[in-house]
Order: sequence, then structure tokens, then C-alpha cells
Amino acid sequence: MFDFIHITDLHILPAGETNYGLDPAERLRMAVESIALRHGPGSSTPAEFVIVTGDLTHHGQPEAYAQLRTILEGLPMPFHLMLGNHDEREHFRAAFPEQGFDADGFVQQVIETDVGLFILLDTKTAGTHAGALCEKRLAWLAARLAESEGPFFLFLHHPPMPVGISRMDRIQLVNPADLAAVLAPHQPRIRHMFHGHLHRPLAGSWRGIPFSSIRGTAHQVALDLSEGETAPGSHEPAAYALVRVTEDAVIVHSHDYLDQTGSFDL
Repeated sequence: MFDFIHITDLHILPAGETNYGLDPAERLRMAVESIALRHGPGSSTPAEFVIVTGDLTHHGQPEAYAQLRTILEGLPMPFHLMLGNHDEREHFRAAFPEQGFDADGFVQQVIETDVGLFILLDTKTAGTHAGALCEKRLAWLAARLAESEGPFFLFLHHPPMPVGISRMDRIQLVNPADLAAVLAPHQPRIRHMFHGHLHRPLAGSWRGIPFSSIRGTAHQVALDLSEGETAPGSHEPAAYALVRVTEDAVIVHSHDYLDQTGSFDL
């Protein structure tokens, strides 16, 4: 049994700034407090690490990354960070030089665990909110997959498939067929794919690969499948996921950590 935490879409701003009427830094602090209490060492369900699937900040300012580091240092377990369309790669690298980078400077890494490889991809593309995997990033992925024959988990910010929310579908991963071609020879080994970007609790399969995502710790995208020019925002509850991996299953528990209704004995 192997437990880890998935969080996404933090949209941190410099101290004191708010976004859509919310303070994303305060909401992340409460997520960190909840994770530390519920899944830190000595808890009933300790997590090995936290993976954050992008949009760490809203505008990519150095001050925002500095605030992000201060907040995340409250976690009692390691954290692994990825970039989203709202991030700035160079500012991120200056603030988090210890995070994983490939030889070309992309924020990509492989984490070796007892349940398989965790492969984190960088889909950030300058000049657009859509995502892409260039030839260099795809070659890096192909090389990493060729080095192992065991199971693996895939993480990326932009989903490679449309989900029916028109404005978000226009800024998904723009070259999903290229990703699929790299993954195809290894598909039986893929245990699960995790993504962010959509600020929604989602689950399904893409080309036979099971995937899931969750709401962000900041604002959300509303469930609105009508055609529109702007993304439908909402203040639905913030969440993170506790993911449990066993030999036979991958279970994703979404937790609305700001919910105050409490639990009781049924």
C-alpha cells in the first residue's frame, strides 16, 4: 500500500493580493494544515509525498513563488512541483532550484517508488494558455520509458482530451496524438494518469488510460457544457486528493478540506 497527495491549481499571488474574491494563499495554507494533520507522520494514513500538477501561481511573479515556498515548507513530507500555463519557468527555477529539471531545463522528473515510476511532465508553452509537449520533451519521456519495464504513473498539467467545457477544451494539450504515440508501446504498464488545469473533479479514460483530476485549492471552473467564450468560474469547495495505490487498484479520494460539517457515527 502506497499513499500520496495530489493537489493542483494553487494560483498563488504576492502576499496580500486576492483573486476572484478569494485569498489563494490562505486557502493553500489551510490545505497544508489539513494534509499535515491527516496525512503527516504518525497519522492513520501517512502520505509519502505531495505532487502539485501546475498553476502554482496566477501570474508567475517571483514574489508569488517566494510566498508559495513559505507555505509549502509547512508540509511534513516532500513535495514535487509541476508547471501550468499560469507559471513562469525561469522565476520558478530561481525559487525552487532543488526541484526536478531535465537536461533542457524543462520541469520534468522521474520519481522512483515501490509501486512504480512517477513521471512528471512539463506542458507549459510560452505565449499561450494551451499546453504542448515539444520534440525534446517527448524524446525525454520516450527515453525514460525505455529505461524501465515496470509500472508507471503519469502526471501533466494540461489534459490531453476535451471534456466538454468549451473554453477549457480550447486550451487543452494541443498535440495529444504525439503523446499517445510515445505511450502506446508502454500502455499496459500505465497505472493511472493525473492532470490539473480544469479545476474540476474528473475521472474517466483516454485511449484506454485511466485518468483523474480534482478541484484546485483556489477558484474553480463550473460544470457548464454549453458553448461559451469565457471559462465559467465558481466558488465550489477547494479540494485535494488522497491517492492509495495497491497491487490491484488505484483509489482516488477527493477531500473538501474546508468543509466544516464534521463526521459522525453511522
